[in-house]
Amino acid sequence: MASRFPTTIASLTGAESEELVPLCWSFLYFFCLLCGYYMLRPVRDEMAIQGGVQHLPWMMTATFVTLLTATPFFGYLSARLPRERLLLSVYAFFGSHLIGFFLMMSSHVAPQWIARLFFVWLSVFNLFVVSVFWSFMADIFTPDQGSRLFSVIAAGGSTGAVLGPLLTTVLTYAVPIPALMLVSTGFLAVCWFCIRALDGWSRQRPARDIDRGGEAIGGGTWAGMRLALSSPYLLGICGYLFCLTTTATFLYLEQTRLIGEQIVSPQGRTRLFAMMDLAVNVLTFVTQFFVTGPMIRRFGLASALVVLPAVSVAGFALVGLMPLLLVFIFFTVVRRVGEYAIAKPAREVLFTVLTREEKYKAKNFIDTAVSRGGDAATGWMVSMVKTLGVGVTQMALVLVPLAGLWAWLGWSLAKQEEDIRIAKPKGNAVYCQKNGML
Repeated sequence: MASRFPTTIASLTGAESEELVPLCWSFLYFFCLLCGYYMLRPVRDEMAIQGGVQHLPWMMTATFVTLLTATPFFGYLSARLPRERLLLSVYAFFGSHLIGFFLMMSSHVAPQWIARLFFVWLSVFNLFVVSVFWSFMADIFTPDQGSRLFSVIAAGGSTGAVLGPLLTTVLTYAVPIPALMLVSTGFLAVCWFCIRALDGWSRQRPARDIDRGGEAIGGGTWAGMRLALSSPYLLGICGYLFCLTTTATFLYLEQTRLIGEQIVSPQGRTRLFAMMDLAVNVLTFVTQFFVTGPMIRRFGLASALVVLPAVSVAGFALVGLMPLLLVFIFFTVVRRVGEYAIAKPAREVLFTVLTREEKYKAKNFIDTAVSRGGDAATGWMVSMVKTLGVGVTQMALVLVPLAGLWAWLGWSLAKQEEDIRIAKPKGNAVYCQKNGML
C-alpha cells in the first residue's frame, strides 16, 4: 500500500517521481504561508471598517507608497544576498513585525491608528511574501514543470487559506485577537524549513545545467523597475495585473461600503468576511486540483489567462443592472476563485521563461508596486467620479470594455510566452531580447 502511494500522488498531480519531494515541500510552504495570512485577513477587513471606509483610499495610497519604498530595498538585498539568505531574511523581517503588532494590540493604545496601520501592513505583507514565494517557484522549476505543477502548489495555498479562517473562528473563543499574531508567526517559521529544503534540492538536482541559487542575484537596486518598464513582455504583464487590480478594487470598495451600511455589528461583519473567505478558498482548492492543470494542458495557457476577464465582462454587466449587496458578494466570490485558482497560477507560468534577475526583481516590482498602485489609483478615481455624481451602475458598465481589453492582454501574453519558450534553446534570453520577445 505504501509503495503505491507515490504512484497515486504522481497520477493525480501530473508530477514525475523525482518531482514528488519538492512538490510536497512547495505544497507545505504555500500552505503555511496562506494559512498564517488568512488567519489575519478577516481581522484586516473588519479593521478597514473600524478605521473608516472613507479613509480606504488613503490607506491604499499608504500601502502603495510603502511598497515603492520597499521595492528598491529588496533590490539592494537581492543584489547582494544568495537566494536562501534573501528569502529567510524577508520572512524573519515580517515575523518580527507580527510580534510587534501583538505587543501594540495588547496595549490597547490608539486602536483606530493601529487598525489603519495593520490594514496597510497586512496588505504589504500579503503581496510581498506571496510574490517572493512565486519568484522562488519560478526559479527552481522549469516552464514545463510550472505548467504541470503550479496549480497543485497553488492548491496547497488554498488548503491553508481554508484552514486559516477556521482557526481564527475557533481560536477567538479561547484567546484574544492579538494572540493570532503569534500563531501566524509560527506558520512563517515552518516556511523557513521549506525554503532550506527546496533550495538544497534545487542546487543538487541534475535536471538543470547550472543552478546559481548559492550566488547573489546581482544587478542594481532599481533594476526591478527598470526591467519591468523596458520590456514589452513585462509591460504586458503589468497591464494585465493593473486591469485585474482596478476591477477588484472597485468591487472591494463598493462591497465594503454596502456591508458597513447594512450590517451594524462588528462581529457580524467579521463573520461575513470569514464566511466569504471560506467559500472562496474551498472552491479555489477544488478548482486548482481538478480544473486548472487539465485546462492548461488541454487548451493551453491562454485559456487560463482569459477566463477571469471573460467572467468579469459578464459580472460587471450584472452589477450594472442590479447593484445589490448579494450580487456584489456573489460576483466577488466567483472572481476571487477565478483569480486564485486559475489566473494566478497561469500568470506565474509567464515568469518561468525569464532571467533570474527578472524573476525576483522585476516580478517583485510588478506584484507589489504595480498591484498596489492600481489599488490606490482606483480608490481615488472612484472617490472622484462619485463627487461628480457618477453612480455605481455607470462605473460598473465602464469596466465591461476594460475587462475586454484585459482578456486580449491575456491571450497576447500566452502567445509571447510560447514564443520565448520555443526561442530560448536557440540562444537563451539574449536571443529573445534581440528578437523583441523580452
